[in-house]
Amino acid sequence: MTRFVVFKGGRMTSMLTIRSARWLLSGVFAGLAAAMGAGAWATPQATDKADAADPQARAVRHLRFGTADRPFAADSPWNARPIGVTLGSFEIPKAKNFPTMEDGKWSTGVFVAASDDPPVTVLPLPGRKGIWDPDAEAMREQITIPRWPAGVVPASAADGHGDIVDPVDRVIHSFNVLRFIDGQWRADQYAWTRLDGRGWGEPGHYFQGARAAAVPTMGGLVRAKEIDDGDELFRHALAMSLTHTGLSADPAYIFPATSADTGARSNTGQIPQGALMMLPPDFDVSPIEDPLLRKVARTLKVYGAYVVDRNVETPFVIYVEMGANKSPMKRGWHPAFAAQLDRVRAALRQVTAVERWVDGNGRPMSMETPQNQMSLRGPWRRGGAEATAMKAAVAGAGADRPPGVFDTRRQAVVFPPGEGIAVQVNDSGRSLQPVTWAKPEAGRRYRLTVTATGDAKLQLQLLDADRRTTLFDSGELADGASKTFEWPQGQGAVRLTVRSGPGPGESSVGGALVPVEASAARRGPARSDGERSRR
Repeated sequence: MTRFVVFKGGRMTSMLTIRSARWLLSGVFAGLAAAMGAGAWATPQATDKADAADPQARAVRHLRFGTADRPFAADSPWNARPIGVTLGSFEIPKAKNFPTMEDGKWSTGVFVAASDDPPVTVLPLPGRKGIWDPDAEAMREQITIPRWPAGVVPASAADGHGDIVDPVDRVIHSFNVLRFIDGQWRADQYAWTRLDGRGWGEPGHYFQGARAAAVPTMGGLVRAKEIDDGDELFRHALAMSLTHTGLSADPAYIFPATSADTGARSNTGQIPQGALMMLPPDFDVSPIEDPLLRKVARTLKVYGAYVVDRNVETPFVIYVEMGANKSPMKRGWHPAFAAQLDRVRAALRQVTAVERWVDGNGRPMSMETPQNQMSLRGPWRRGGAEATAMKAAVAGAGADRPPGVFDTRRQAVVFPPGEGIAVQVNDSGRSLQPVTWAKPEAGRRYRLTVTATGDAKLQLQLLDADRRTTLFDSGELADGASKTFEWPQGQGAVRLTVRSGPGPGESSVGGALVPVEASAARRGPARSDGERSRR
């Protein structure tokens, strides 16, 4: 998806909206992601002497992460800092418009709820069948947000972005095309992420925000209160979009992104979504007169910016919180400011390798902790006779019991109250989301762990492509049970079977499928066009 207003020659140009993909785009895992394997989020490690003398590390030790003002964990990619980077040589091409920093109707707002704010039910836009939930891959009739703050004003342009922060539940509710129509809140798309989490999708819960890269719109956002906080740079990576001439068609995305725009096949550039863009260490910021752009440029030298979206005919856009009103362009065309933005464009490069990372507290960390690769999303159908370990349960199944439904907030199939046992099967393949950098590897060990309530159970079966031979069967697993196994050669299909508890109360079942160790097929970082500089 994409949005904003850019300026060229004093003229405002509206940007079109490109809806994010329902189905993930296929592509070859490349760039920085190649070094990550299927595991990919940050694990803190002990400090070392190099970090003790690092002025950037000293500057951030007072920060409190996982809050509305400082979202996501200290080891989130948004808050992590690369050290010893290698930069590629591909230059973001010029386009019809100059680069920009957008803080108007094509950006986004952040609205923080209080503990006593009332709930609000959001309905679909007029004429729509439902609200698109990309994690569940389903339309929803309505979505109830437990706490809705006063004064919510989503972006007024086509994308209508707005993120609602609930500090009580520690959740960010991320909306696309959020509108208040005739006294009723309505939206086109909804996703959520943990306020104290990674701020990026994982292979299982792959869509966690309204942007095309599946991140919340406040991820990497320059917040209004940060602009004049007295610091010389922003203490997090920034969020950036590119147009089609800069973006890559294949791969359309790399780690840490888990999705990309549906229009990615028309891209003609070399930079995938999820790429980290940085300025080289010798980039001179002193000629930049505008304070905000100078601070952005310093940040691009230290933290960089992640590519999270596609725009129309603008080389790059850096997102600033709506209402900041800091751009000189708000007061008319400024050739000198535009020239400095273009100078930044010409110097930005994709990071293709990183020697090491430090987290938001300045401590060494890794980007290789394995992530969950399984989802309990549908489609589900009644059945289960083909699941050997559950045949006995099927005999007593309650045919009239309401079916279980996937709940994205609980990441589980929830069976409503009722008598008897309901058995449901999902063999669509959507339970193992094909994120390109996290496909299961034959011969690698995985651990399946089940989380359930009300005596519900789960079974995982891996089959050959013809679905005639069962290559692995976990058996029926209850709450807290786990199974460690080696991924079989020749696996081509997957079958999940879930069984409710006997009732009469509610029951639920979820689970996680996580690689046990680092990837056996570890690869070095791929480079599409050579190396440039090291930091």
